[in-house]
Amino acid sequence: MRILVINPNTTVSMTKKIGEASENAASAGTTIVAVNPNKGPASIEGYFDEALSLTGLIEVVREREDYDAIILACFDDTGLDAVRCMTDAPVLGIGEAAFHMASMLSNKFSVVTTLSRSVSAIEHNLVRYGLATRCAKVRASEVAVLDLESGNGNARAKISAEITSAIENDNAEAIVLGCAGMTDLAATLSLQHGLPVLDGVACAINLAESLVRLGHKTSKLGGYAPAVYDK
Repeated sequence: MRILVINPNTTVSMTKKIGEASENAASAGTTIVAVNPNKGPASIEGYFDEALSLTGLIEVVREREDYDAIILACFDDTGLDAVRCMTDAPVLGIGEAAFHMASMLSNKFSVVTTLSRSVSAIEHNLVRYGLATRCAKVRASEVAVLDLESGNGNARAKISAEITSAIENDNAEAIVLGCAGMTDLAATLSLQHGLPVLDGVACAINLAESLVRLGHKTSKLGGYAPAVYDK
């Protein structure tokens, strides 16, 4: 099985981190290829950055068609519908994957994301996926995406503090980490706080493997009918 993992921003260090997390989550025999576009924003924090990233993301998908599944490793699920129109392989966003897994492990979960400007997009996705009633709150840690790559010593502490607030104030029973750049924090934060802390990258890899093994493809009826474009 071959899974293409796309970081829609252009930060190579984040792509490397995402690739390593994907390989750790994947089953034996699954090949992970982690890539990012050559053009676009260095980080995706809000609607404008999402729009800027789409051209580069689509180019990456058009160049690579020999994969059994595709993972979009941006928590806003940037370009998810567009990419599903481009292939019949399963295409998973790490946000949607993490929300569904959290809903199967808890009655209520909270999301801890990066900046306040990212909260609205996540809330909109929860409504769209039919999971808004399962999410107690979307919380901003006020940690910029690139601070997760720079080794900012306060980043983990800020994220941990929001998890504490989610447990105490939201009655959250699970936490979803709302950024692909947080992928390396999930295990230690879960142990520290004593509840499931889900990383969307690992969730998406495991769900994608299951869909491929079951032989399922993206439906080409209706909204995900094949895209018309010059290859």
